[in-house]
Amino acid sequence: MTKKRPYSSIIVDGVEQAPSRAMLYPVGFKREDFQKAQVGIASTWSNLTPCNMHINELAEHAAAGVDANGAKSVVFNTITVSDGISMGTPGMRYSLVSREVIADSIETVVGAQGFDGLVAIGGCDKNMPGCAMAMARLDRPAIFVYGGTIQPGAERRDIISVFEAVGSRAENLISAEELQEVEETAIPGPGSCGGMYTANTMASAIEALGLSLPNSSSQEAVGEDKIKDCYRAGAAVADLVEKDLTPSKLLTRESFENAITLVIALEGSTNAVLHLLAIASAANIPLEINDFSRIGKRVPVLADMRPAGHYSMSELVAIGGIQPLMKSLLDEGLLHGECMTVTGKSVAENLADVGPYPDGQEIIRPFSNPIKPDSHLRILRGNIASGGSVAKITGHEGERFTGSARVFHGEEAGMEAIMDGTVREGDIVVIRYEGPRGGPGMREMLSPTSALNGRGLAGKVALITDGRFSGGSSGFVVGHVVPEAYEGGLIGLIEDGDTITIDAVANEINLEVADGELEERRKRWTPPKPYASKGTLAKYASLVTNASEGAVTDKNLRV
Repeated sequence: MTKKRPYSSIIVDGVEQAPSRAMLYPVGFKREDFQKAQVGIASTWSNLTPCNMHINELAEHAAAGVDANGAKSVVFNTITVSDGISMGTPGMRYSLVSREVIADSIETVVGAQGFDGLVAIGGCDKNMPGCAMAMARLDRPAIFVYGGTIQPGAERRDIISVFEAVGSRAENLISAEELQEVEETAIPGPGSCGGMYTANTMASAIEALGLSLPNSSSQEAVGEDKIKDCYRAGAAVADLVEKDLTPSKLLTRESFENAITLVIALEGSTNAVLHLLAIASAANIPLEINDFSRIGKRVPVLADMRPAGHYSMSELVAIGGIQPLMKSLLDEGLLHGECMTVTGKSVAENLADVGPYPDGQEIIRPFSNPIKPDSHLRILRGNIASGGSVAKITGHEGERFTGSARVFHGEEAGMEAIMDGTVREGDIVVIRYEGPRGGPGMREMLSPTSALNGRGLAGKVALITDGRFSGGSSGFVVGHVVPEAYEGGLIGLIEDGDTITIDAVANEINLEVADGELEERRKRWTPPKPYASKGTLAKYASLVTNASEGAVTDKNLRV
């Protein structure tokens, strides 16, 4: 039985707390449970998306692990929203906002109920960083459990197959019946989107941070491995409470460097930049976008993973997951092996007995033959992005693009022009007023990038935005432009026909227009009316920082 109860004892001990105990008997407490440490199980279950439809079952297994190890589990829920369903619609404005709501709600429940420890289980994209942010804020013994990746659909399809089929249909490359068949067979059951998209990227990054048990990020959503992972996590948190091993003892600048290194090696999502900055902010770790450039100079891209590559997360799981990759990165001196993890052991100790990938596998390249010798995540600056921007340049697209601007106010206008053939080879599509404040919510541009690819324009057209991209986006794309258009950024002054150059070697993005002309345009510019004047989106827009600071909502409130 765990003895340490620093928070739950305040809630349930003593004569004066009899009413608190009375409220807990009906929800399953017995008299002896009040002498046990209480561990909250934060479940992101929802039946609105395959990513989370199975999470409550996993939460029950985590609770069983807690109870079997002498503590008392209490399961509670937080929200999720589906990026894949809301993509390309006004509803996508709530996606990044949901990260803040998840973090706030977990912090609220754990703080209010006096839990001594926490297991957080997430499936869809914003679940992972939202859970990790709450863990960092609370600084109580905690473990994150990933809900797991989805299995491939027919013909190895996934959700990106559907988005790209939309573009192919617009180009008459496939029939309406073929699109329908793709739509009905791409998503076979529970789990998060199957490539190295944002969910799998962030699950891997959180494991590298030391907040998950080994290989929690590399399991399918269905099967015994994930059930055992949840049970072990529950049991482990009970031990962490005894040891008082909290996130502040695990999260260091070095652990964030480990996470960045793994994300680069995996060719992970651009959203990792935004989310790791946010988690670091919650943990009071001084992380900046320049750190991604610094680390990226020495870390190669090794994983041939979708969307730019060929393989799914399920196929990586089948050959051993991310642990052999982490071991090889450690052996190359690219990971900080001394960083502590939720196992109570260091990264190096966790990896000590991990063997190599099987001979003949083609998913993870050797260091002697990388997909790219340095990072695919490029932090670009220049007159368009004086505060920084993030590009995902894998090498498949080339490393430099000069083109003629084709400018759109918002995603819908850009998508319409892509679908009707207005956008042509050599164009640089500019989709603006989609930033954290201007959107608000920094919508993902998966629909436009997938439509471009589906129409055969990959590498022939570039796209820049003050919004962001899905982990499933590919092509010559630049997002997270700071300052955003709504705040007077230069991206708001670009006009159709302007020449733009994107250089992923020099890490620059520049508008080739004379300073005098830009001054005249600035005099004519006025900010648009805010999208929302009340409610969640309005509150978010009033609090959120820029993308280079992680688009968090509490940084400006700190004293």
